Amino acid sequence: MNPSLAIAFALLAPVAGAIGIAFSGRHADSRETVTLLTAVVLFLVVLSLLPVVVAGGVPTLHVVEMLPGLSIAFSVEPLGMLFALVASGLWIINSLYSIGYMRGNKEHDQTRFYVCFAVSIAAALGIAFSANMFTLFIFYEVLTLSTWPLVTHKGNDEAKRGGRIYLGILISTSIGLLLVGMIWMWSEAGTLEFTKGGVLPEDMSPAAIGFMLALFMFGIGKAALMPFHRWLPAAMVAPTPVSALLHAVAVVKAGVFTVLKVIVYLFGVERLSETGSSEWLVWAACFTLTVASLVALRKDNLKARLAYSTIGQLSYVVAGAALATSFGIIGGALQIAMHAVGKITLFFCAGAIYTATHRTEISQMDGLGRVMPFTYAAFFIGSLSIIGLPPLGGSWAKWYLILGAADTGQKIMIGALLLSSLLNIAYLMPIVFRGFFAPAVDADKKPMEDGFEPGEEKSAMSTGRIKEAPLFCVVPLCLTAIGCIILFFTADSIVALIEPIVSDR
Repeated sequence: MNPSLAIAFALLAPVAGAIGIAFSGRHADSRETVTLLTAVVLFLVVLSLLPVVVAGGVPTLHVVEMLPGLSIAFSVEPLGMLFALVASGLWIINSLYSIGYMRGNKEHDQTRFYVCFAVSIAAALGIAFSANMFTLFIFYEVLTLSTWPLVTHKGNDEAKRGGRIYLGILISTSIGLLLVGMIWMWSEAGTLEFTKGGVLPEDMSPAAIGFMLALFMFGIGKAALMPFHRWLPAAMVAPTPVSALLHAVAVVKAGVFTVLKVIVYLFGVERLSETGSSEWLVWAACFTLTVASLVALRKDNLKARLAYSTIGQLSYVVAGAALATSFGIIGGALQIAMHAVGKITLFFCAGAIYTATHRTEISQMDGLGRVMPFTYAAFFIGSLSIIGLPPLGGSWAKWYLILGAADTGQKIMIGALLLSSLLNIAYLMPIVFRGFFAPAVDADKKPMEDGFEPGEEKSAMSTGRIKEAPLFCVVPLCLTAIGCIILFFTADSIVALIEPIVSDR
C-alpha cells in the first residue's frame, strides 16, 4: 500500500469502525466482531508503515493549508511510529478485554462505549501522525471530547462529577495555556511544523524560551504534571477498560508523546541544552513523580493507587525530555512503550478482580491470589516492570533515564528515580503479597452473578478451586504480562527506531 494512502486509511479505519459498530449495535456479537476486525486491520495498516520509517523514510499526507504556516498535514517519523504501534496494538487486546468486562458486569450503553472507544483511537492516531502542532492540537481536543462520554459512562453522580473535573482541567489547560503558547510560537517562528532541531528564532532569549516552554508543558494537561493532575484520579470512576485506555493506550500517552514531540521538534534538544531553559522542568517532573508515589501509598482503592502511580510514571517521560539529551529522549520514548504494557496489565487485573468479586479496596483483597492465580501472577509481572526490575521491559526505560541524568549531572533526578522505584515497591508489592499469603477476609459487598458469593473465596481456597474472571478478561492480562517480558529482550529495536531523531545525521 502507498504510504500516504496507508496514513489516510489508518486515520479513517477507526472512524469507519465506529460507524459499523453503531449500525450493528443491537447485536452484541456483530458489534464486538466489528470492533475486533477494525482493531486488527488498523494495526496491520500501521505496521505496514514501519519498514518505511525504519529505512529512514518519512511518509507524508498533506490535506489543506489553513493559513501560511498553519496546515492540516500528517507525517510518520519514529516517535509517531512508536506511539501508533502502541495505541493500535493495545487496542486489539483492550477490545478483547472489554468484551469480557462489559458482558461480565452487564454494563449498559455498550454500543456507545465501543463507538467512543473507536473514535478515541482515531484521535490518538491523528496525534501520532501529525506533521505540525496545529494538526496535533485538533486531534488532541477530539481525544478529550471523545473520551469524556467514556469517563461518565456509569451516569451516576460520581461519574458526572469525575467527568466535569476531567473535561474542565483538560479543556482549560489546552485552551488557556497550550493554545497561547502555540500562538506565541507561531508569531515568533512563523510556523508550527515539526522540524528536527526546532523552529525557534536564534535571537529568542533563554528566559522567553523557558516561559514559552512552561505554557506548553502545563498546557499539555494529559501529561498530568502537577498541579494539573486531578483529572486523572477523578476519571477512575469509569469502567476499567476505559481506565486502561486513559492510562496505557491513548490519553496519557498522547500527553507525554506530545511533550516529547514539542521538545524535540519545536524547541529543539540542542537549543534547550545550550540555554538551560528546561532545567526547571526536571525539578517539576521530579517533584510530581515523588509526591504522586507518596500519595499512592495512602490509597486503599486499587484503581486510585494505580492512578497516582501513573501520574508519577508519566513524569519519567517529562523528566527525560527535560534533560535535553539523547539518553533522556530515548529513555522517555522507551517509557511510553514499557509503561503502556505494564500499566495496562495492572488495570486489567484490577478489572478482573472487580468482575469476579466486586471488590475495589485493597484491604478487601487478602487471599484472592490463591483463587485468582493467573490474575495475581500477571499483576506481579506488571508490577515488576513498573518498578523497573529485569528481566522486565520497564528496567530499560529507567536505565536510559539514569544515564541521561548522569550525563548532565542531574543528581536530583537520579535520586528521585531511585526513590520512586523504592516507593513503587512499597505500594505495589503488598498487593501481591496480601493476595497470595494473607488469610482471606469477608467484605460487605453485593454478590454478582457468575462471581464470588460472600465468603466463597474461602471455600474455593479450602477445596483448591480456581475462580477467575471470565476468559475474555484473563487472557488479555496474561498476554500483556508476557509482553512485559518480551519487551525486555526487544528493547534494542525500539532504541534503533528512536535513535535517528537524536542523532546528528
